[in-house]
Amino acid sequence: MAAAFAGADAIGLVFYAPSPRGVTIEAAQRIVAKLPAFVSVVGLFVDAERAVVDRVCAALPLDLLQFHGAESEAYCRSFGRPYIKAIQVAAATDITAILDTYASARSVLLDTWREGMPGGTGTSFDWNAVPQNAGSRIVLAGGLNPENVGAAIAQTCAYGVDVSGGVESAPGHKSAEKIRAFIQAVQRADAEKVK
Repeated sequence: MAAAFAGADAIGLVFYAPSPRGVTIEAAQRIVAKLPAFVSVVGLFVDAERAVVDRVCAALPLDLLQFHGAESEAYCRSFGRPYIKAIQVAAATDITAILDTYASARSVLLDTWREGMPGGTGTSFDWNAVPQNAGSRIVLAGGLNPENVGAAIAQTCAYGVDVSGGVESAPGHKSAEKIRAFIQAVQRADAEKVK
């Protein structure tokens, strides 16, 4: 709710039990019921069985699905909903090839690779790896916080940014103050791009 009222375009609901940010369908329903108009609801999954995704989609008005595992393009698009495919960026990652592979994705979210973690690493990858001509298809994640998000946007021309750990006081506990600072930094960076 703090993210929505601070001006976030979307909130993410994590349907991945091992995550400290994971929510149940019931908790997600309570959150969604209180959201203001025009805030998109994103359901995040990690290598979930089809039945799990179907159950969540039937229970919640999700605007986007976000897949953080090894899901194929065919699997991601098979739900008939707009989706974002998260990719973990390592030194040898060919981001252009991934954009081509997931051509049906609304966006590709670039996060930092770390062995055994599907995201939420709290560290940044080399932003120079982001193709400059792919900005409208890129959502940038990985180690973003109120202090560095402006530089990240300026350097990558990413269309969107995704944050979780960078606005937390502890894993799974969001800080309203950090959320506001993050969104204000994004708004300043956006205003600079328009100039």
